[in-house]
Amino acid sequence: MIKNHHLSYIPAWFLALVFCLMLGACSEGDHDSHDHEEENSNTEEHSDHQEIVRLTDDELAEFSIEISTAASGTIRQHRNLTGEIVVDPDRLAHITPRFPGIVKRVHKKVGDRVRAGEVLAIIESNESLAPYSVKSLISGTVIEMHLTPGEVVNDENHEILVADLNYVWADLNAYQKDLEYLEVGQKATVAAGENIPQFRGKVSWIRPTRSETRRPATTRVILANPNGHWRPGLFVNAEVVTSSIEVAVSVPKTALEMFEEQPVVFVKTEEGFKPQPVKTGKENHSSIEILDGLAPGDRYVSAGGFTLKAELEKSAFGAAHGH
Repeated sequence: MIKNHHLSYIPAWFLALVFCLMLGACSEGDHDSHDHEEENSNTEEHSDHQEIVRLTDDELAEFSIEISTAASGTIRQHRNLTGEIVVDPDRLAHITPRFPGIVKRVHKKVGDRVRAGEVLAIIESNESLAPYSVKSLISGTVIEMHLTPGEVVNDENHEILVADLNYVWADLNAYQKDLEYLEVGQKATVAAGENIPQFRGKVSWIRPTRSETRRPATTRVILANPNGHWRPGLFVNAEVVTSSIEVAVSVPKTALEMFEEQPVVFVKTEEGFKPQPVKTGKENHSSIEILDGLAPGDRYVSAGGFTLKAELEKSAFGAAHGH
C-alpha cells in the first residue's frame, strides 16, 4: 500500500517525457533500419548494373565483338632481331678479263640472268689484238658490271659479279642481351614488308665471337629465294623463337581489359557479358596464359572487349551521378 501510494505522486509530465523519448528512439531506429535496407538495395542494384552487359547479336556484329572458346595453347617466346640480306659467298663468282685490252662489246647488264658458260663481254687483247670472250662461271644474276664499251681494262677493278640468288642469307644482329637466348636450330620468321611473303626457317649459324669493329654477333638464317624477292642489301626483321610452352588456357592479348584496376576477360553468361578477373602467366606479343579465372570451354570475348568496358564505365558514371 505504501509503495502504491508513492507511485501515485510521480508527476504526469515526467511520465509523458519518458513515453516521448521511448517513442522517438523506436521511430529513429525504424528510420535507420529503413535507410540501411534502402542503401543495401541500391548497392545491390548498382552492383548488378555494373557487372553485366547485355548486347544483341546485331550489336555484337556492329561493334566487331568476337567470341571464342577458352582452350589450351602454345606460348612461343621470341627475340626480335634486325639485319639484311647478303649473298652466300659460295654462290658468288668474281669474273675478271684474263688479259689487258679494250672492251669491244658488253652483252649483259646488272640484273640480267645468265647461264654458266654464257658470254658476258668481248675484249680485244693488247698483245695479240685478237678478241676473246669473258664468260660466266656459274648460272645466276649479274649483280655488278664494271665494263663499258671502249674502256681499257688492265687490273682487277674491272670485274663482273654473278650471284646464284636461289638461296641467300639473312644476317641478323644479335646483341649481348639476345645471345643467351639464341641457339642454332631455333625457328625464325623473316619479314621485309607487306609486299614480300614472310619466310619461315631456322637459325643455321651464330658467330662464336664478336669483333671490335662489329659489336653485334651475326645470327644467320638461310632463305630459299626462287622468286627473287629477297634481294641483297634488303633490310629485314626477324622473330627467333627461343622457347615454346604448352599451357592449359591461352587467349589472345586482345581479350584482356583493365577494369577497376585489375585485368579482366569478359565471359559470356546466360544474363550477358560479365567482367571476370583473371590471373595471367607467360606471354608473347600476341597471346597470354591464363592461370586462374577462365576454364577450358568458357565462352569469352576475344576481341572488342573495350566496347563492353566502356558500357560498364558509362553505367557506373550514370549511377554515381544519379546519387
